[in-house]
Amino acid sequence: MGHGDHRHGDDEHEHPHGHHAHEQEHEHGELGLMDLRVRALETVLAEKGYIDPAALDALIETYEKRIGPRNGARVVARAWIDGSFRRWLLEDATAAIASLGYSGRQGEHMVAVPNTAREHNVVVCTLCSCYPWPVLGLPPTWYKSAPYRARVVREPRAVLAEFGLELPAGTAIRVWDSTAEVRYLVLPERPPGTEGLDEEALAAWVTRDSMIGTGLPRPPQGP
Repeated sequence: MGHGDHRHGDDEHEHPHGHHAHEQEHEHGELGLMDLRVRALETVLAEKGYIDPAALDALIETYEKRIGPRNGARVVARAWIDGSFRRWLLEDATAAIASLGYSGRQGEHMVAVPNTAREHNVVVCTLCSCYPWPVLGLPPTWYKSAPYRARVVREPRAVLAEFGLELPAGTAIRVWDSTAEVRYLVLPERPPGTEGLDEEALAAWVTRDSMIGTGLPRPPQGP
């Protein structure tokens, strides 16, 4: 799929549109400037006592890890129990996801990539932090970091191991590079032993990292 693919042993790096176009780089530059302005505003507001930095951090963490990713978890759970929805998701992820009510800016053009026993997918944005906000919420700090963006392309197996994800040697790893034009959602494999669970219960197994590819679904944690 696409141009400019790079292979790293048994690993593969996908560039579906060659690479980010010049105007897309300009957009990323504007986003970077906006991020700086937001940080400056937060600092001023905190100094004047209008906001509590700790409370703001807690709110952001909640949206990053709990509220935001729940949308994507419902998409995955539906695909696990509904074969027709799964096919639709893999053929036209944007429309399938929108049918569940999740759409909007940063999620206009979605592609779902399924994990299998022989292939594992992981998502990155090598130039900035393009991320599917409607289904995953805010991007985690590590996703935006330069080390992750650079290293996951060169040595994905090592990076995944640092996340605690040790894949069998025979499992190929495909790295997908998000752009301003397309964003990816990893469709993890349904865990064994979950055959009797309904859609809501299955969604609780789906983690944010499993939809980026740096983790796997796991049993829900207690309150």
